[in-house]
Amino acid sequence: MYEEILAYELSEAGIFYSRQKGIPVYYKEIKMDIGFRADLIIEDKVIIEIKSIEALTPVHYKQLITYLKLTNIKLGLLINFNVALIKSGIHRIVNNL
Repeated sequence: MYEEILAYELSEAGIFYSRQKGIPVYYKEIKMDIGFRADLIIEDKVIIEIKSIEALTPVHYKQLITYLKLTNIKLGLLINFNVALIKSGIHRIVNNL
């Protein structure tokens, strides 16, 4: 639901985005479509990974860092909507900045 609403608001604002975009992994020049999917990629500059869970764990941060490295995108937002105040659920992750 949160992804759907964010996608709607991005469309309304005229912001280009991709939704559930596959992220391939290359091994020895072989492309492997192994199921990595970014929730939202905004203007090919920011990856948004959406969660609605009790607590984020290190694996959630690692997931976003992996997506950033594989795509060479520098900035990601890990957003957990299962919090009292949304600002406490937004985590900025950078890739080699």
